[in-house]
Amino acid sequence: MAQSITVYDLENYPDNPKTMSLDQKSIVPAGQEGDEKWVLSFTTSAYSNNTNHTAISDLYIQEMRGGWLKSSGFTGSGGGKFTIGASSKQLKIKLDNSVGAAAGGGYYTITLTEGTNLTGDAIAADIETQIRALPDDDSWVDADTTAGFELAYISCAVEYSDGRFRIISGSVSPYYTGVSRSSVKVTKVDGDTCYEVLGFNLPIDSQTIAGVGIKEALVTTTYAPDGASLKIAAGTGVVAGDALLITNGTSTDYFTALSGTVDTDVVVPTSGSNGYIGIANSYTEDVSKVQVLREQDPENEPVSYYDTVDSITRRGIINIINQIDFES
Repeated sequence: MAQSITVYDLENYPDNPKTMSLDQKSIVPAGQEGDEKWVLSFTTSAYSNNTNHTAISDLYIQEMRGGWLKSSGFTGSGGGKFTIGASSKQLKIKLDNSVGAAAGGGYYTITLTEGTNLTGDAIAADIETQIRALPDDDSWVDADTTAGFELAYISCAVEYSDGRFRIISGSVSPYYTGVSRSSVKVTKVDGDTCYEVLGFNLPIDSQTIAGVGIKEALVTTTYAPDGASLKIAAGTGVVAGDALLITNGTSTDYFTALSGTVDTDVVVPTSGSNGYIGIANSYTEDVSKVQVLREQDPENEPVSYYDTVDSITRRGIINIINQIDFES
């Protein structure tokens, strides 16, 4: 049974409500070999541009996979406070399989508002605002509108919880990887340190970890090449014989833990003990991490950001709301 939902833009046009419809329909999607599916349907008679009477396409959701990226959670001070300054305010963002800005390496650049001791919630709201505004920016590439990636940006969500920034693509897809994926990637703007300040230099994202589950910990004491002992934070459960990697976001080494390894002290292969240097690069404490590699079921997938019917329904409503022109 269809339900009518009245929606508002309370901040800018509080007296101009619009109506949308939420329903569950039985359809046969193209490419499904005639298999019938129940899907969530979101429709509205409102326009995305009232002047040109531009209609908003109906939205059907048949999957609950929304691509996401989380920052490291290792940054911030004083209960999650951050400073965004003149040389630490820019990030590069790529959602799904979008083309990105010209000469942008597949990414769009956003610029955050400067401020001292900003809360994570305030910065998350600013990141969300800047990402959602990209389709109206001069850097936006028309090909991304034609290919249908605009909705991923204008309905993108950003949250801050448990010390981590979470960026969630505004799209929902059957896939975390591939050309039709829902995904999020963040990278560094040359000469700007916002990437490191907010912890995006050591991120976790759905596209990367699809099919892989790992445990990780920060390096607690700076490590020099060919050292016999690597000190890490507790919690990985590492034991002798485990395969590990260590990275600082730039350099990466892979090695095997030797006999004598305990949870916080990993014995590393060295040239003196067996003629093999397990870790050939230097790694600084608190800005490098260790991951314990495990055998995985190749059909395993990242936990979906949307884990209830309620959460995916809210996402569908938001996707339609963000396309409505509330001005008249």
